[in-house]
Amino acid sequence: MSDGDEKPVDKMSFEEAMQELEQVVGRLETGQVPLEDSIKLYERGNALKAHCEAKLKQAEEKVAQITTDAEGNATGTTPVDGS
Repeated sequence: MSDGDEKPVDKMSFEEAMQELEQVVGRLETGQVPLEDSIKLYERGNALKAHCEAKLKQAEEKVAQITTDAEGNATGTTPVDGS
C-alpha cells in the first residue's frame, strides 16, 4: 500500500490489520527498505499491532460476558487469564 491509499487502522477488521501487519513485518525483515520508509513502516506496524491487541481484548471481554451468569459465576468455561 502506498501512503495515499492506506486504510485507516481504526477502520480495519482484525483480519485486515493482521494481514497488513504480516506484510509490514515481511518488508522490514528483508532489510531492503530505505531508512525513512522503514520508520514509516515501523510506525504503521506499531499502530496495527495495537489495533489487533485491542480487538482481541474486546473479543475476550465478550466471551467472558457470554460465559458468566447474572451473578458473575462461570457457566462452563475457564476465564481468560490475560497471558
